[in-house]
Order: sequence, then structure tokens, then C-alpha cells
Amino acid sequence: MRVIGNLIWWVFGGLEAAVGYFMGSVAVALTIVGIPVALQTFKLALLCLWPFGAEVRSTGCPMGCISIPLNVLWMVFGGLWACLVHVFFGLLLAITLVGIPFARQHFKMAGLSLAPFGKEVILKF
Repeated sequence: MRVIGNLIWWVFGGLEAAVGYFMGSVAVALTIVGIPVALQTFKLALLCLWPFGAEVRSTGCPMGCISIPLNVLWMVFGGLWACLVHVFFGLLLAITLVGIPFARQHFKMAGLSLAPFGKEVILKF
């Protein structure tokens, strides 16, 4: 069922969104300062590429208090807009019964796109 859900997701825009996140990740990684941000957008691209069967959880790594200011900077420079876009499409898809599973995936991505530092994406195939 995961494979079918992911294939439908890809056909209706998930693959384009994943490519967009990957391209954004490469563009930000070209600047040396943007490598930590590029890693976070790469996480979003992975989740956008395979949302059904993926899990987002806290890393629990001792990143310390640096994740809080990085998440704040992330929110200011685009994370809030990405979150709002995922929430909008999630609400739009939640109107129909068929769209509810896809809406849940958008809400999962909205949570990660709001504060990605200190979280990891686990893909289950």
C-alpha cells in the first residue's frame, strides 16, 4: 500500500516538489555557509520523495542549544512559508475522503518544514 500511495503522490506533484527541494539544497550547498541548511532541505526532499512509510522523529543528539537559533533563522528565512504551503495543501486535500491520507503526509511535512534542526527522517521501504 505504501508503494501505491507514493506512486500516486509522485504523479500528482510529489516528485516535482522533491526535485525542487533537491535543487534548492544544491543551490544552498554551493555556499559554504549554507551547508547546514542544505542538509535540512535534503531531509525535506527525502520526505517529499517517499512520504508514505516515512517517520519523522527527534534525533536526541547532543546538538545543544544551537538547534533553537538555527530553527528560528530557518523559520524567518523560508521555513514558515514552506510550512504554510504544506498546511494549505493539507487542508485542501482533507476536504475529500480520498485526499485524507495525502493531507496527513502534507501535515507531516509541515511539521518538519517548520523546525527541521534536531529531527531525522526514517524511510521504511
